[in-house]
Amino acid sequence: MGRVRVRQHVNPLARKFQFSVLPPDWTEIYDKSDRPLHVDIGCGRGRFLWKLAQLEPDWNFLGLEIRKPLVEEANEWRDDKELNNLHYIFCNANFALDSLLRSLPEGVLKRVSILFPDPWFKNKHQRRRVVQPELVDELSKFMVSGGEVFLSSDVEEVAAEMRDRFLEHPQFQIQTQEWLPDNPLPAASEREIATLSRGEPVYRTIFERR
Repeated sequence: MGRVRVRQHVNPLARKFQFSVLPPDWTEIYDKSDRPLHVDIGCGRGRFLWKLAQLEPDWNFLGLEIRKPLVEEANEWRDDKELNNLHYIFCNANFALDSLLRSLPEGVLKRVSILFPDPWFKNKHQRRRVVQPELVDELSKFMVSGGEVFLSSDVEEVAAEMRDRFLEHPQFQIQTQEWLPDNPLPAASEREIATLSRGEPVYRTIFERR
C-alpha cells in the first residue's frame, strides 16, 4: 500500500474545516460497541491506534483526523487487517467532538490520547492548537470516572500548555507532577519513535477523570 502524501499542517480555523459530523451507528462500526473506547485526537496516519487495536483486542479505538486522505488510508490499513475494533473519522475535533461523544454508548469513553499535535509556534496562530478549554470541557462530560487522558509532545512549551489546560479543569487530576520518563501505553506513535531515535526528549503526562 503506497504512502499518501498530504500537507503536514492545515489551518483548523479555515471555514472548510468548521463542520460537525453525523455520528455513525456504532453497532455497525464495532463488533462490540460496549467495549472500553480509546479516542486518539489528531491521529495522523493512524498507525499508533492500528498497533494498539491488535495489542488490546478487548478495547475499541477511534481516531479523529483533520486530513481526509490520511483517514481514508488509515481505514484501508484497518480493513487489510480485518480489525473490527478500530475506526477513523475525518473531522475537526474542535467542531465535531461533542456530537461524536454524545452519540457513544454510555460509559465507554475510558481513554483519550493527544500526541504531538501541531505546535503552531507563532503567537497569532496559537488559537489553532487543538487543546482548547472547550475541548477539555467536552471530554470531561463524557469520560467515565477514572478514565485517562494521555498527552505528549516533543515541544515542551506545547506539552506544558496542554497540561495547564487540563490542570485548570476541576474534573481532571494529574497523576504525576513530573514529565513521564517512559510511555505507559503498549505502543508508541510514529512521531515518538522518530523523536527518540534522534535522542531528543518527549514530554508526556497523564490525567485522570475524577
